[in-house]
Amino acid sequence: MKPWILGLTGGIGSGKSAAAEHFAAQGVHMVDADHAARWVVEPGRPALAKIVDRFGDAVLLPDGQLNRAALRERIFKSEEERRWLEQLLHPLIGEEIAANLARAESPYAILVSPLLVESGQHRMTQRVLVVDTPEHLQLERTMRRDKVPEEQVRAILKAQAVREDRLKHADDVLLNDGDLAHLHQQVERLHQFYLGLRGGQP
Repeated sequence: MKPWILGLTGGIGSGKSAAAEHFAAQGVHMVDADHAARWVVEPGRPALAKIVDRFGDAVLLPDGQLNRAALRERIFKSEEERRWLEQLLHPLIGEEIAANLARAESPYAILVSPLLVESGQHRMTQRVLVVDTPEHLQLERTMRRDKVPEEQVRAILKAQAVREDRLKHADDVLLNDGDLAHLHQQVERLHQFYLGLRGGQP
């Protein structure tokens, strides 16, 4: 039986990483879209050469790694450049994710992605779990974790999929408004439920 794929997402500070780690602790194969996105632009990979061709050496760090901040600045100013970059990277990230998911040996596998809905990555999954948190908690947790001012967190919240949008795509919602033990309990309950599903559907 090929494992079915669960998409796991949630806004900044929602606790999706903590939830994903606890699923992994139950033996579930996990693929992180952010890791795939970093991996496709590693030195020696074709995507990095194309990015340098287009933007010049200014987007490289002295050690040959991609200078993300410099690249972000370039694409932030130009819609056209941002689209070009997305068209280059999205298919590569998709391939990387698919190859990694194909290695799964657990009954189901998890694709963790903060942009699961926005990037269309939810189409690679059979079921979507949204880790949801009241906004005041997202703000509090993110400010504490990243030591950033409130305005900055609010700007990130605005840029991410609107909560309602994310919840519209959800098959399951894990409300993370308690402590870590409460989160772990809910993950374990969902894990038992998922083990009984075939192809991600009851």
